[in-house]
Amino acid sequence: MKLTVKNLRVAFPSPRGPVEAVRGVSFEMGAEKLGIVGESGSGKSLCARAILQLLPAHARASADVLTLDGIDVLAASDKAMCKIRGKRVGLIMQDPKYSLNPVMAVGDQIAEAWRVHRGGGKSEAREAAIDLLSQMQIRDPQRVARAMPGELSGGMGQRAMIAMMLAPNPELLVADEPTSALDVSVQAEILRLLERLVDERGMGLMLISHDLPMVSRFCDRVLVMYAGRIVEALKASELSAAKHPYTLGLLGCLPSLTNRKARLQTLERNPEWSAA
Repeated sequence: MKLTVKNLRVAFPSPRGPVEAVRGVSFEMGAEKLGIVGESGSGKSLCARAILQLLPAHARASADVLTLDGIDVLAASDKAMCKIRGKRVGLIMQDPKYSLNPVMAVGDQIAEAWRVHRGGGKSEAREAAIDLLSQMQIRDPQRVARAMPGELSGGMGQRAMIAMMLAPNPELLVADEPTSALDVSVQAEILRLLERLVDERGMGLMLISHDLPMVSRFCDRVLVMYAGRIVEALKASELSAAKHPYTLGLLGCLPSLTNRKARLQTLERNPEWSAA
């Protein structure tokens, strides 16, 4: 699997003309763990949604190149995108209670994803759903399969959503803030689970997050976004050697238990960071 993005732009109409929320983003990725970090509004999620043609109707996306294994995503028809979404690229959203169908049993939702993309009968899909829940390290997958989303905890619901996204056996998994609604201990469990599944299945993972230290520990490479642009790209292991003032500012704002400060550093913004 190879995803190629060159000069991606996403604009929204306004009374003063189009406003670009993503401005000239370019990167490539394969079977690796790529982290995209930045503050709210920096364009992280819009990049992921453009790749899947899931932008709002009034948004306008353009790119010199936006391909998945040579397929031009922006020019692909709805029928062609149905073969990409889910089957080749899965999307894990932030909060399962807003993304799972509240009036449909969890196991039925996973089985539906299985049947749509892989075929098979209802009993086979049901068994596959229970097996996937078991792979999520859920102790009683049969009970969880029968449960409604509202009966599950946040961590359990997120595991169920991951199982649903893995049902079609995608080549790329896009995780948009997958642990933001969870407490710290559950976050660590979900990330370890994702890491194991990605390594076992040989998938690519695009992890979108605000948490710079978490991304640096979990990913292979990191893209830092600010005001719709990538301001720095580097190996996760080299994050401490970052050079851009915005990245350094984000790192400097982090509290430390071993090196306590009387006052946390604040981020001094420079208008030049937003220059096109």
